[in-house]
Amino acid sequence: MQTNENKVALVSGANTGVGFQIAKALTDNGYTVYIGSRDLQKGQAAVDKLSGKAIAVQLDITDNESILSAVKTIESEYGYLTLLVNNAAVSHAGTSGRTMEEVLGAQRASIASISELKTVWDTNVFGTLALTQAFLPLLKQASNARIVTVSSALGSLTINANPENPYRSNFDAVYGASKTALNGIFLSLAIELEPANIKVHLVSPGFTATALNNFQGTDSVEEGSREPIRVALAEDIPTGSFTGPEGFSGKDNILPW
Repeated sequence: MQTNENKVALVSGANTGVGFQIAKALTDNGYTVYIGSRDLQKGQAAVDKLSGKAIAVQLDITDNESILSAVKTIESEYGYLTLLVNNAAVSHAGTSGRTMEEVLGAQRASIASISELKTVWDTNVFGTLALTQAFLPLLKQASNARIVTVSSALGSLTINANPENPYRSNFDAVYGASKTALNGIFLSLAIELEPANIKVHLVSPGFTATALNNFQGTDSVEEGSREPIRVALAEDIPTGSFTGPEGFSGKDNILPW
């Protein structure tokens, strides 16, 4: 088990956007943070912008060899992982440069490319779970370990079933439904890991302007990172939580499943 006070975190997709903001907040609060990035050079560039202790690690969550290499690196250097932040995700696998409206229009269930659906889910669902499964042994070696997975309110079935939801038409079969599946799997994991004292949280940044939506979101990256940062730093939130930005979610930032 973890024998010192040094908290070690891994953030996937941490070289830019919300992932970078989470990593910065963690290093500012004394964590040693592994910056997971598909491109190691971009990960190192992100590390160079941080004042705390951060280490770049090549990480493609759709590549098992890349995942296992990251596990071996952290295992050899620390032997445990206090916090895993699953942030890496993609919104589509089609032509780049399209507007958010064009992407969502092509991802309606009646016409969505099955190939694109599989590609997006391979990252957002299967890759995220594969990364988590691989790091569970190191999480079990830490005291009060936690898993924070960046999801989306767009994945909420309750919200999207409400005709009064102004964003309801944006619930698509490719990206939106991948977050629904992600929520379900990680709620299942939260229940399973309760006896092991490993907390599992899902968190929505809100409609944040990032590469995921062609930077068309209404909130800045700094605004969209507030709730993920709060959850990543908090150690007293009950396991199995699904929260979102203040003003959009309910009491205690809770979102409906």
